[in-house]
Amino acid sequence: MSTENNTPAGRPRGSARPGYSFDVKLWKVSKTGRKSRPWRLRWVVAGKVHGDTFTTSALAESRRSELWQAMNRRGEAFKIESGLPESEVRAAAEATEAADTEPPLRWFEFCRKYMAGRWRTSAAKTREGTADGLAAVTLAMVKRGDDAPDDETLRLAFRWGIVPANAGEDPPAELHAAYEWVTTTDRPLVDLADAEVFEDVLYRVSYRLDGTPAAGETYKRRRRALNTALEHAVVVGELPENPLQRARRKHAGSNSVVDPRVLVNAGQARQLLTAVSYVGSWDRCRGRRLVAFYAVLYYAGLRPAEAVGLRLSDCHLPEEGWGTLTLRETRPVSGKQWTDSGERHDRRGLKAREASTDRPVPIPPVLVAILQVHLREFGTAKEGRVFGNERGGVVGSSTYWRVWEEAREYALAPERIDSPLAGRPYDLRHACITRWLNAGVPIAEVARRVGNSPEVIHRRYHGCIDGHEEVANAKIAKALEDDGDDV
Repeated sequence: MSTENNTPAGRPRGSARPGYSFDVKLWKVSKTGRKSRPWRLRWVVAGKVHGDTFTTSALAESRRSELWQAMNRRGEAFKIESGLPESEVRAAAEATEAADTEPPLRWFEFCRKYMAGRWRTSAAKTREGTADGLAAVTLAMVKRGDDAPDDETLRLAFRWGIVPANAGEDPPAELHAAYEWVTTTDRPLVDLADAEVFEDVLYRVSYRLDGTPAAGETYKRRRRALNTALEHAVVVGELPENPLQRARRKHAGSNSVVDPRVLVNAGQARQLLTAVSYVGSWDRCRGRRLVAFYAVLYYAGLRPAEAVGLRLSDCHLPEEGWGTLTLRETRPVSGKQWTDSGERHDRRGLKAREASTDRPVPIPPVLVAILQVHLREFGTAKEGRVFGNERGGVVGSSTYWRVWEEAREYALAPERIDSPLAGRPYDLRHACITRWLNAGVPIAEVARRVGNSPEVIHRRYHGCIDGHEEVANAKIAKALEDDGDDV
């Protein structure tokens, strides 16, 4: 095995202090033969062999270079017991002393600093999603007792406390006791390395407060928020490793595939749009003002937040034939505490696209006509938006949800009202996408129009496409007949 000796050129050999030695031999990097950490570095200090393994040869060579410089550039003595150069022993001792004098960073303070650092570069929805994920984890990171506030209040207090604008402010009266509990009984961040604590963390991420599994998208969002926070803790040196990387638990919740039971056919869609116009008094126009809003979800596949942000300048509505909606902005609901403007609706570019890009969507003549009627009757709202409330403001999600719930009671048979059929306004978008796929529109073109990737369209809607089972059965039957001919 090739080695290098500690013989610093031009430096007189001195006597090392007790427990240290200049007698160091450094071996070259070699392979261990194992799949994990396959590279080995070994060195000898006063006859005592030391070593370490690495995941890549580059890391091993980098460590060898550090030891070589300590030997030959700085002429350091090495500690016989640990095999480390004197400078590294000294640095480790200083770090230990500092850790002994400073209290460990606690969970809430870490989350507060983490959110403050990410606030400026995050969208309001991202801020809210991160807060929700960390709030769920907080239920495992506070001590419990008979006098502890209920879980929901603890989560609300945590979400209030990590908003940067609330730093130094007194919490609302109804959250005061819970906020005190969160900030005084929270665990040190390093407790995440404890297996029992982290098991509870995984449970809180995976389940709702009532003990039922969280929805698939909720679980993914919470786990993503936790993982990003823990990676940050590793980078800043607060955790030695990300414990989530060791967790491979399979989530028991839903798999985010569209349920065919929510899809309406063309007749049901027309009945629902008609029923919307009957919601509210005729003079206040609460329902009639939203008929075209739901229509762009059903005929053009828009997301509700995209419809809220649609402007007249985005619409090409010819007297005959197909028109075009060119989407440029989305107005997701996030809550005033999460937006920079202090308004409930954030102002963002299109989902999963660069902020300056747009998405043209061809619309059929039936939707062109519906929009023309809407604009003639109601005009435009503030900022030239196609849809607005009675005061010209942004259409709130609570408004279009309430109108939709009332319209379902008018349009659907009594036994259908409690069914999943068109249970949410968003289900109109699902129905639109499914209709296009069943009409034979290529998946790539459907994905372009609705602003998804082809992979997402294929994964979420594969169970909603009519006729595929029959086609597959016919192919199998044909293959069986061909096999019979060979007998």
